[in-house]
Amino acid sequence: MKRRKNVHPVNARSLGAAAARLRRGALVAFPTETVYGLGANALDAKAVAKLFAKKGRPPDNPVIVHISDLKMLRRVAGRLPALATKLMAAFWPGPLTLLLSKKSSLPSSVTAGLDTVAVRMPQGLARDLVRLTGVPIAAPSANLSGRPSPTTAAHVSDDFPDVYVLDGGPTAHGLESTVLALDPPCVLREGAIPGDLLRKMIPGLRLPGASRKRASGGGSPAVSPGTKYTHYAPSRPLILFLRRSSLLSYSRAHPKALVLSLGSTPEEIAKNLFAALRTRRKGTELLVLAVPRRGIGRAVMDRLTRAATRIVP
Repeated sequence: MKRRKNVHPVNARSLGAAAARLRRGALVAFPTETVYGLGANALDAKAVAKLFAKKGRPPDNPVIVHISDLKMLRRVAGRLPALATKLMAAFWPGPLTLLLSKKSSLPSSVTAGLDTVAVRMPQGLARDLVRLTGVPIAAPSANLSGRPSPTTAAHVSDDFPDVYVLDGGPTAHGLESTVLALDPPCVLREGAIPGDLLRKMIPGLRLPGASRKRASGGGSPAVSPGTKYTHYAPSRPLILFLRRSSLLSYSRAHPKALVLSLGSTPEEIAKNLFAALRTRRKGTELLVLAVPRRGIGRAVMDRLTRAATRIVP
């Protein structure tokens, strides 16, 4: 496939150009180990406003701030509980986002007016970009609000053909970071680090229960990114089947529907999920089978439940 004009291979020149754009208040899309992010200088309120406007993101939906080191963390977060320090040592850099007290210097738009900020230290290229830029980067997933998260540069370019995109290839995990509140310890969003794994370090850690998609609309701001509004919706109806027999029966009766094949292992399913929801293969509707709600399967089912038009027992 021919590379699109706004997509740039990762090298010293493109990284430098991306960092310069971010410093002067422009937006840049870049790969993290989870999904591609749409980044803005987190300390620049005007840049953050551009970010929300470009995505069509509601102002009461906070975004995650990405940092390169603990010195940069002190620019956005206040006092660190002992548990936060323990988790950082175990999982940073990596796909764990922590909810911490917010520094007053951080624009309130980043946190939807809350006194907490969602922060993580990404791995690899994303961390290199933050370090090179020299400022913390506010970066939700690089998709139009409500659409499936992007796991390739082409996905980003589909939604944002005029945004500078760094192409680092397909992302490693394919699911967003796990978001964890600390007081009391509670997983707010299942993600690339299974809550079951975190429970080994935090006895009694609360995990989110099974739920349908969050309602759109008013009320108080979301405590965590990605937990309030409808997310991950494909361009066609998606039907989630809880039993294989129901899926087979429906697909026989509806031959023009497309059955999504996500993979054979939980990790493969997680990595392929969003690309499958963005498929361009023909089909009047998309059909998918539920996966067991254990390990990374909890995060996969969270996304499928939010994306589904309906669920069939």
